[in-house]
Amino acid sequence: MQHVFVEMNWVVAYAAPAHHKVPAAVELLSRARAGELQLHLPLCCLTEARHPIVTKCQPRREADAIREFLSWASSSGTVDGQTVETTRWVLDQYEAHVRSELGRLPDTLASLRSERSLDIFPLNEGMLSQCAELAFSDFALKPFDQAVLAAVLVHARELWDAGEHELCFCELDGDLQPWDKYGNAKAPLVEFYEGARIWVYGDFELLAPERPADWSENMTADPADE
Repeated sequence: MQHVFVEMNWVVAYAAPAHHKVPAAVELLSRARAGELQLHLPLCCLTEARHPIVTKCQPRREADAIREFLSWASSSGTVDGQTVETTRWVLDQYEAHVRSELGRLPDTLASLRSERSLDIFPLNEGMLSQCAELAFSDFALKPFDQAVLAAVLVHARELWDAGEHELCFCELDGDLQPWDKYGNAKAPLVEFYEGARIWVYGDFELLAPERPADWSENMTADPADE
């Protein structure tokens, strides 16, 4: 079975209010539920996802910009009164709907913990040790990114040792992608992921960059021998 690591950007894309959801993120969990793959998520990514969702998805920020336009359009005669009233009604409905969804966010996030196709794992001693190594290296990462990277690398090695050799990571954050904006390999991330036998995708569809069919077979049996 294919084992797919995801992090906080997947949680945000999945659990955000309806119009902010990323369909591919929702579909990825559906594929896992259907038995096509197994998802793995560091626990810290679940606990930290609530703040960016609540912050970025507040409805008033978007609705007020339209209301300001309506006020100008109404006073200038650009838009007729009936259209203004209808649009304001739609905005009221929109705000109420998003607030309702944000109110259910704790339950939405909690429900992920009961998903059998989603392995939510805490940081163990090995991951904390790996995180410390990253923190004291010359490779500059934010503390949260260090924790995510350490969790993924160590858990991937654990899975490999258990006989699971189809490992990949959906990573949309440029800081943790092993390539730069021009598509050039970025050290030392390339070495980190290859050492843990992880193929990194830049999407939730598991399409790009395309993984060679024999990639897992070409990985060395023991990273300590590299």
